[in-house]
Amino acid sequence: MMLVLILSVTLAIGLDLALGDPKNRYHPTVWIGALIGKFAPLVRSNNPTSEKLGGIILVVSIAIPIAILSFYIDQAFAYLNHLDLVEFSKILVLVTSVFAIGLLLKTTIAVKGMQRHASQIMDSLSRNDLDDARVKLSMIVKRNTKNLDKQHIISATLESISENIVDGITGPLFYFAFFGLVGAFVYRTVNTIDSMIGYKTDIFRNLGWFGANCDKVLNFVPSRLTSLIMILASIIAGNNWKHSLEVMKRDGPKTESPNAGYPMATMAGALGVKFEKLDHYVLGDGSTEFTEKHFKDAILIMKVTTILFAILFTIPMVVILSYLGWWNLV
Repeated sequence: MMLVLILSVTLAIGLDLALGDPKNRYHPTVWIGALIGKFAPLVRSNNPTSEKLGGIILVVSIAIPIAILSFYIDQAFAYLNHLDLVEFSKILVLVTSVFAIGLLLKTTIAVKGMQRHASQIMDSLSRNDLDDARVKLSMIVKRNTKNLDKQHIISATLESISENIVDGITGPLFYFAFFGLVGAFVYRTVNTIDSMIGYKTDIFRNLGWFGANCDKVLNFVPSRLTSLIMILASIIAGNNWKHSLEVMKRDGPKTESPNAGYPMATMAGALGVKFEKLDHYVLGDGSTEFTEKHFKDAILIMKVTTILFAILFTIPMVVILSYLGWWNLV
């Protein structure tokens, strides 16, 4: 099973870098989002305590069936790979397992998808169409984008790329290393719930409370580990890794989220820029004048971090846990 998991990670990353996301109607994360959208109104309440309870029910009711389904998928392929088969059948089972698990894991990560959406924002800015850029930006950030100027739009885009490295790439890979598809899909489910209703607004403050806090817990280690690997990625990408480390340590804790500030501060330091969310935080101490090069460097750091995370953490952890017998227990 160890070889299956290693090859599945490799395939998942390769497919994402080459092809990106499938169309929405084929994407499990989109299905999860649609399920959240239908379930959320059913647990709304005018009573704050009841609404918090409804938020707990929402998370549990969606995450548990997804965990059970992905668990049985993992178990089915583990069973097939432990059968005593003739050589040709073993190879066929191995290839089928790698393809199926790799394809499913790929749907939990989004490298090219993030690049594509961020590129669309930059394209709108290149045409000086700020309204279109603001609309596209609003799809990937929680802040109000209506009055943002060009530089704040680019800043928010780069911040989103930085945060997405954890939410959309290394987070799923982190939990896949320990729990296989169950870990990747449960993480992605909680993260999707947080992105949809984890807002501190009058509408979602109570309903999204539990999902947002689950997301904080799940991201605590991945966000900090990812930031360290981003520093290594900045060396390969030719950016300022020393300043990246300095800014990460100094500014990482400055955001309201206990996790989001670390990858964003790391990116700001590597690029030598200053990220600013009006009335909330300032990360980095560099320029506030962003260029196309900053965008290209951020995308490169995201891609290199993805590959390094798999090489330095996910695959070694799968190997270690396999030799410890962990995969015979989960």
